Amino acid sequence: MHAYRTHTCGELRDTHIGEKVRLSGWCHRIRDFGGVLFIDLRDHYGITQCVVDPDSPGFKTAEAFRSEWVVRLDGDVRRRPTMDGKSTDNDDLATGKIEVYVRAAEVLGPAGELPLPVFGDQDYPEETRLKYRFLDLRRERIHNNIMLRGQVVDFMRTSMKGAGFNEFSTPILTASSPEGARDFLVPSRIHPGKFYALPQAPQQYKQLLMMAGFDRYFQIAPCFRDEDPRADRLPGEFYQLDLEMSFVTQDDVFAAMEPIITGIFEKFGKGKPVTKNWPRIPYAEAMRKYGSDKPDLRNPIIMQEVSEHFRGSGFKIFARLLEQPKNEVWAIPAPTGGQRTFADRMNSWAQTEGQPGLGYILFFDRAKDETTQKEHPGATGVGGRGPLANNIGPDRVEAIRTQLGLNAGDAAFFVAGDPEKFARFAGMARTKVAEDLNLVDKDRFELAWIVDFPMYEYNEEDKKVDFGHNPFSMPQGGLEALQTQDPLTIKAFQYDIACNGFEIASGGIRNHRPESMVKAFEIAGYGEETVIERFGGMYRAFQYGAPPHGGMAAGVDRIIMLLAGEQNLREVALFPMNQRAEDILMGAPAPATPKQLRELHMRVNVEAK
Repeated sequence: MHAYRTHTCGELRDTHIGEKVRLSGWCHRIRDFGGVLFIDLRDHYGITQCVVDPDSPGFKTAEAFRSEWVVRLDGDVRRRPTMDGKSTDNDDLATGKIEVYVRAAEVLGPAGELPLPVFGDQDYPEETRLKYRFLDLRRERIHNNIMLRGQVVDFMRTSMKGAGFNEFSTPILTASSPEGARDFLVPSRIHPGKFYALPQAPQQYKQLLMMAGFDRYFQIAPCFRDEDPRADRLPGEFYQLDLEMSFVTQDDVFAAMEPIITGIFEKFGKGKPVTKNWPRIPYAEAMRKYGSDKPDLRNPIIMQEVSEHFRGSGFKIFARLLEQPKNEVWAIPAPTGGQRTFADRMNSWAQTEGQPGLGYILFFDRAKDETTQKEHPGATGVGGRGPLANNIGPDRVEAIRTQLGLNAGDAAFFVAGDPEKFARFAGMARTKVAEDLNLVDKDRFELAWIVDFPMYEYNEEDKKVDFGHNPFSMPQGGLEALQTQDPLTIKAFQYDIACNGFEIASGGIRNHRPESMVKAFEIAGYGEETVIERFGGMYRAFQYGAPPHGGMAAGVDRIIMLLAGEQNLREVALFPMNQRAEDILMGAPAPATPKQLRELHMRVNVEAK
């Protein structure tokens, strides 16, 4: 017999009844029923119920068992008994029809007092969970999340190879590159005073692979960014399904990747409906309709501009704002939200977001409203109440209601000013309305391409034109657009994938012509010498026959989070850092020793706090 096990804890079935077996695992739960011990023994594969009574030679040893002790149990497989004529089978366990009567027991690894329980799914402080992550990972939900991650990554690899992509690993020690975040720098011992950088993404290398003629590349790539904490990204490092293709248009990338991403959600989405034909939504349209470039399309609310209904109206705040050509008024429909208490809650929420408040109109049935019937006996139709309704009059209220397609019992909220400044707040309000009114269908995956991103944006802080997205993307219209158009009107062949309110992928068709690349950087304030200095390898490669190419990168962590139904990326990563970018399990970051610093020719100069 094997030293530790003949079977795993998830393997035994009623076909094994009568066999002598040996199991090893963790004591998941121990129950004492009048001196008879029931031990739920757990390993990676499952749980088996083991029974030991005072007649067993192993009873004295088993009496000392405690939660999470690692033990070995020898015994006989038997059918679970009936109690008072009722079966004691556990249909929630694969091993639920049998139990093991224990004849011998051995302690393989005792456990001290647990800082957090493994049995159950209690919520514990994040710092405790991360410090004792090895225990946290034993918990069923987290353990299953990590296994799901592995299965999804395997499926990604198989699907990509099936679509003709080849897997290559690009360097981890590389040169600094402006991907939009700070680099993690690695000092060189051999080259004093010089530094490598950990890659923010394999962007340049994957484009160089296209220059080298490999045609279709992918990898599950680690990416490193020294960013401040963000709710939608793991601090320090994350993984992406990175890919690039040669001789392709934007449509070719979409045709290659849409079925693969759809397939992931269909296979691992637990039967939830998945978008079949993804809509393509221009960035400008997404911002106007949803107030977000990663809209949650499970939310049925679509915002609309209603400026004309307030222009020259009695609601002077909006009327005066609309005298400025840039300003607009947008409406956020709120089906079923026509209660004053809900409007007050939304108004209070807006103020916590730094806004003066939210204007609103509450729509009601005039025939059922006592006040209306007293003043206007026999009145019918839908009326509107609230400060805005009182100031603009019934005709404008009705025009707004008709445009928005609302009915009695519904409401509309309003934001006004420069859309460039209020659009994202309006999007947050749209989300808040839908969530509070339970309008979002959470049991589905809604996917979409967001396209036509602006090539450039105006950087208010530096008072200059800057890249809006990826600096290596092809401008729509090519070199001619760069030479003749207002930069802020140029769109790029850049695209994102949005799913349920998250950006899960981003990509673009690349600007592969040297003269066009130089001009694109020139507009953003970088001269040709800067391009050659910072992107010399790629710039040189473009001189020697560059194929048109494009690609994207999909966030592995975010996709797993959505599939697992989690709200936090740390629930699907093995050993994540905390929100201060600290690995409190391993104690990183940590000071370097004087010897290490001498070898690197470095001195530490930490500012006093």
